[in-house]
Amino acid sequence: MRLIDYLDKGAMLGQDAPCLTMGTEDLSYGDVQRISHRVARALQRSGIRPGDKVAVLSSNHALGFACVFGISRAAAVWCPVNPRNEASENRFVLDAFDCSCLVFHSNYAPMVEQMRANLPKVRVFVCLDAELDFAPSWAQWVDGASDAPTDIAPVNDLAMIAGTGGTTGQPKGVMLSGRNLETMSALTLMGYPFGGRPTYLALAPLTHAAGVLCLPVMALGGRVVIMPKPDLTEFLALIEQHRVTHTFLPPTLIYMLLQHEKLAVTRLGSLQCFWYGAAPISAARLEEALTKVGPVMAQLFGQTEAPMMISMMSPREHFHPDGSVARERLASAGRPGPLVQVATMDSEGRLLPVGDTGEIVVRSSLVMMGYYKDSKATEEAGRFGWHHTGDIGRVDADGFLYIVDRAKDMIITGGFNVYSVEVEQALMQHPDVQDSGVIGLPDEKWGEQVVAVVQLHPGRNVATTDLIAFVKARIGSVKAPKQVEIWPDLPRSKVGKVMKKDIRATILARASIHNP
Repeated sequence: MRLIDYLDKGAMLGQDAPCLTMGTEDLSYGDVQRISHRVARALQRSGIRPGDKVAVLSSNHALGFACVFGISRAAAVWCPVNPRNEASENRFVLDAFDCSCLVFHSNYAPMVEQMRANLPKVRVFVCLDAELDFAPSWAQWVDGASDAPTDIAPVNDLAMIAGTGGTTGQPKGVMLSGRNLETMSALTLMGYPFGGRPTYLALAPLTHAAGVLCLPVMALGGRVVIMPKPDLTEFLALIEQHRVTHTFLPPTLIYMLLQHEKLAVTRLGSLQCFWYGAAPISAARLEEALTKVGPVMAQLFGQTEAPMMISMMSPREHFHPDGSVARERLASAGRPGPLVQVATMDSEGRLLPVGDTGEIVVRSSLVMMGYYKDSKATEEAGRFGWHHTGDIGRVDADGFLYIVDRAKDMIITGGFNVYSVEVEQALMQHPDVQDSGVIGLPDEKWGEQVVAVVQLHPGRNVATTDLIAFVKARIGSVKAPKQVEIWPDLPRSKVGKVMKKDIRATILARASIHNP
């Protein structure tokens, strides 16, 4: 299936059914189909050919997301551009991915103006909601373009190019095929509850996980309710208003939601599935969510290169058959999906026995086609015939996958391996801690020492020595941090992950000032 096929499948189940909702605006499946035909014809008229790359730079926006299906209908390739990136990073992405056309929201016009002189490959600029000196408005651009059905044959199965986070250098372009996204959608529909027509609430950026989760929802003729900006008060109100059945939040926002004054009085009975992922979640906070939100929490683990569904834990798997919480599983990433093989591997390419810790490797039609114009990185990621995730973990006897750390985040202190995620999980059990980041810093005696930076719940206070003792009592003195700092907030990536690289740089820079 191509991206457009999810829309067309949903339309077959009812042209007049709501498809994309934002504020008071409702676009039906028929409306979005007509928009997609007009966009496809406007792209053709602008000289965009099958296989060309078309970027969309916008915060969550109904028309902006509808354009994605027009790009697919034109047999072009969708390149989602993260609006939270700096202009220099987005300029690199647009140029490196050979984008010919950029559709953007006027909120990002200053960024586009800043990049424009250094984007020689971009021939077409279109502004979704305003006419600019260098770009027609969307309405002007599609003016006169027919919404009659059109069918343009694709040149291959490449559906989208998504940028990696860029945390270890310049972003790489992950080539995702229609087959990759079809596998992801099939796994979603197999692994999680879907009763009736779903209503999916998208608060997280549609450029990331929240966007591709729309595809299985649309295949069932469901409604996607789009939030233009994160607002947890509005999020809770929309769950009630639209009887939302499915939604997704990263752990950072879930922690904030659990403290929200409106949570206890919001009617959440419509929820079937509340996905969490994109970063490790605190087992203690997850157990709290199972009570405060309900027995609807659903884990997903994936990465840009193998989107979303490497492993899954459905709502019912959070509990034992007798209804008690399966606490021993809450730190896991669930079980590998039925269309996915997962194993652990040592540095020599040997697969490890069940229970042994090694790099998590994957085989599946979920795995990307490769990195765009980067054969060396593609070969490295696929060495020994498996896709290498860069995560360290183990699979237990019941098939549950436990991610113990990113390979680059493992700390070696006094000859012992300390996994930062384990220390973070212990810290997050403390009632005053909202979030944490654990790193290793150079130490003359031990090689590295374990250092933790924590963010407390608003209005809370705790001594750092008490936090060290709290962790030591749970996981021992070797793994307990030797140093703890309390910060008002933690540096985060564009999708809410704690940026340990930035924590490390801040602390080291401060140390160099004090010890020149």
